[in-house]
Amino acid sequence: MFREILVVGAGGAAGSMVRYLLSGRLLTGCTPGGFPVGTFVVNVTGAFLIGLFAAWFAPSPGLLRLTTAGFCGGFTTFSAFTAESVELLHRGNCLTAGLYIGLSIVVGIAGTLLGLWLGERAGLGRC
Repeated sequence: MFREILVVGAGGAAGSMVRYLLSGRLLTGCTPGGFPVGTFVVNVTGAFLIGLFAAWFAPSPGLLRLTTAGFCGGFTTFSAFTAESVELLHRGNCLTAGLYIGLSIVVGIAGTLLGLWLGERAGLGRC
């Protein structure tokens, strides 16, 4: 179990560093009209990669964990969200998929707004 955690952690560290370089450094000046191009590119790339890795490394649980939970998880959790949504749709659970997608977006935004509101009320200010 500890080895699996280390494998996922190593992949996560690599994914976080690549995300930082890509969205935090390379694509920061590419935001026409304030559109978050860096995050968008990372999310779409992560969604593509998690699908590719899931197909490519399915026979190898260690590599699957390293690349999906590890690298893609560190790169963007959006990739896990899209993979889970697709899996629900593939199983024919369209209602569950719709609820998961809709609630994830709405409740996620509400959670961010609540966190900002509470942080400001606590005197933490805005970053």
